[in-house]
Amino acid sequence: MKHTTNILFAALAIIFLTVSFASFARAGEITVYTSLEEDDVKVYLQTFAKVEPDIKVNVLRLSTGDLGARMLAEKSNPQHDMIWGWAVTQMVDPRIMELLDPYKPAGIDMVNTKFVDPGNKWFATTGYFAAFCVNTEVLKQKNLPTPSSWQDLLNPVYKGQLIMPNPASSGTGYLQVSSLLQMRGEVDGWKFLHELDKNMGQYIKSGSKPCKLTRVGEYAIGVSYAFVGVKSIDKGFPIKLVIPSEGAGYEMEVSGLMKTSKNKTDAKKLLDWLLTKQAGALYGERAAMSVVPGGVQPQKARDAGLPADVSTVLYNMDFDWSAKNKSRIITKWKAEIER
Repeated sequence: MKHTTNILFAALAIIFLTVSFASFARAGEITVYTSLEEDDVKVYLQTFAKVEPDIKVNVLRLSTGDLGARMLAEKSNPQHDMIWGWAVTQMVDPRIMELLDPYKPAGIDMVNTKFVDPGNKWFATTGYFAAFCVNTEVLKQKNLPTPSSWQDLLNPVYKGQLIMPNPASSGTGYLQVSSLLQMRGEVDGWKFLHELDKNMGQYIKSGSKPCKLTRVGEYAIGVSYAFVGVKSIDKGFPIKLVIPSEGAGYEMEVSGLMKTSKNKTDAKKLLDWLLTKQAGALYGERAAMSVVPGGVQPQKARDAGLPADVSTVLYNMDFDWSAKNKSRIITKWKAEIER
């Protein structure tokens, strides 16, 4: 394996660090926590290594909710230098914010201020939004209609044919639930979620897994996020990407520097690189949304059904509401729906 990968991967969708979390860090080595997809992490860091070949980046990848739980459990003794590509509704938790060190990376002036923390503790690079991965072959085999909206998913013909992420562990799952509650109001929103549950075959920890299981025929409809649908179509799977007509809830992926970092110099170099045109070009290829100049939406995304201007299909999310109410919403969801 070329040394430029600089990543340690393991099974079960988690990248475990094989280095010891000592009380000191070696120069040229940093530890990063992320919820970005593994294949994206690999591509980004391979490119970063060409710019900074002497920096070793150790990565721990966990789903959004699990990563938050990990950081809170380690709060008295954080084990990482920076957070990379994590949901903004998680990052703004006051318990996380107090762990972060203000930093203005090079290039931050190019980013719209609504995607930057006023106190400079985090900034966004990319984002993702809800979409349905619909297996056209399964629909044909079972004589099922193609849905166009969240409301369509309540049709009893879909009973057992839906799969979506668990909002308690998945950032994608939480944005789906919180967007529905915001769209419909809490009373009608919870009624809708209970009705949707009647057709749900499974809730799963990963935001991408619903699409991946649907594309191989295990379900008819995977409630997931848009770009995994784009990737699935590009790979030749019988998937139709459907963006719900009510509007798609979305989430921004943000990054920040830890106060306790043992190697802030090199962590800052990675944070700076995340806002370069080189990184922006990769975001255009691998993310549905990017706030960094230089990204160009690939033709495969247009062919799969993404609009040239994704802002036209997004629901206007209230991120502060999503963050402030998350604990309450997840507690209620676990008590009434989770199985």
